[in-house]
Amino acid sequence: MTSPKRPVPSDVSWVLEPLLDLPGVVHALVLSSDGMVQGASPDLGREAGEGAAAMMSALQGAARSLAISFSGDNGTQLRQVVVDTDSGFVLATPAGTNTVMAVYASRDVDMGVVAHHMQIQVATLGRKVMNSPARDTGTPT
Repeated sequence: MTSPKRPVPSDVSWVLEPLLDLPGVVHALVLSSDGMVQGASPDLGREAGEGAAAMMSALQGAARSLAISFSGDNGTQLRQVVVDTDSGFVLATPAGTNTVMAVYASRDVDMGVVAHHMQIQVATLGRKVMNSPARDTGTPT
């Protein structure tokens, strides 16, 4: 018995180009909420991109659960996750249905500018091109 094939999403790396042009931005990634790479900056190796996507998926889920636990409101929506390290920052934001956009930038980046441009990309393109259908869980409907 063969399982139904899920359409492979098209590569949406092109939506990251304006972000990669910003001073201090090193890498960017679009991923499905379950950790599949949908688009990546050209200099990000496949293994690194897939690892980052898997970890970002877990981090987004944990951040969402944490926010709901603290707020006591199951309707709480996650807007952004920021990871601050000694070598740079990771900024991630929901970018469409079941989709996340993440950026890695050096310490000297203007995070406000990057976050603003991420929101512009999401607002203009997120609903149109950065959507991932929910995965089939195998449960009959």
